[in-house]
Amino acid sequence: MARIQIIVIIINLLFLLYISKLIVKGRLREEYAIVWIICTIFLIIFSFWRKGLDVVAKLFGVYEAPNLVFTAFIFVILIYLLHLSVVNSKLQNNIKKLTQDMSILKQSIEAEKEKQQD
Repeated sequence: MARIQIIVIIINLLFLLYISKLIVKGRLREEYAIVWIICTIFLIIFSFWRKGLDVVAKLFGVYEAPNLVFTAFIFVILIYLLHLSVVNSKLQNNIKKLTQDMSILKQSIEAEKEKQQD
């Protein structure tokens, strides 16, 4: 096993530990951690299996294996950005609804105070 393989495997394992630490501390939600864990596991697999990238590239009909890596990561990033956009839109709608509810509650409280003062 080459030195670079050992270094990459150790770094990936440390990264997995760091992700789990963030999950335990509540700083990273599980739904977002899944993407990081899956990508790290793929990196570990291809760190052990050096010819694996060539095999997968040939399976997909890609002539150069690094092109497959770049294409796959661009695709994953686009899907992840779409997911984050959906989550962001949902949160904005929730904030809007909460703000409207708070405004209605504030008006009703002020109306009750005016009734009690009269």
